[in-house]
Amino acid sequence: MEAQVRKENAARKAKNTAIGELKARFDKMTSMVLVDYKGLNVETVTKLRSEFRKAGVEYKVVKNTLVKQALKGTKLGDVLGKSLTGMTGLAWSYEDPSAAAKVVKAFKKDNDKLTIRGGVIDGQVLDAKAVVDQLATMPGKDELRGMLLATFQAPLQQLVALLAAPAQNFAYLLDAKHREMGGSSEEAQ
Repeated sequence: MEAQVRKENAARKAKNTAIGELKARFDKMTSMVLVDYKGLNVETVTKLRSEFRKAGVEYKVVKNTLVKQALKGTKLGDVLGKSLTGMTGLAWSYEDPSAAAKVVKAFKKDNDKLTIRGGVIDGQVLDAKAVVDQLATMPGKDELRGMLLATFQAPLQQLVALLAAPAQNFAYLLDAKHREMGGSSEEAQ
């Protein structure tokens, strides 16, 4: 009898630890995608996990009841509860909000059995269509950095062009004056 009680306590502690880890992931994430992996074989799921790792996304298959417990008392808990049925995989993005959605969208092209159930970005719940159409098409972190850099460079390029313009215009003026006086433009060079 005592051994049974110890087993139950150990199982309860393990569940509480898992719930705590899930809460930490939900607190730390910038976005998350819920997928149904039913019908995928082990090799395909392993490939999917590998793609997630390459993109810096954490993927985990978790019992729906544990996710519901982790989200209990949050606004996500009420909304996501409907999506937590059957075989559920969770893909968390911590830095690049669109990373998980991009991986799932690309992977789904070759694997029709993978189903997107929904997603979350900044506390806002998205349906499967919004994950594919909006979240997966958002520019990534590196793309945004490139856009920002281009924005910073544009005024500098204009400044350089403005500073070089008087000297260039003076050279054109000298060339025009030389041609006016009867010389050719090749002689001036």
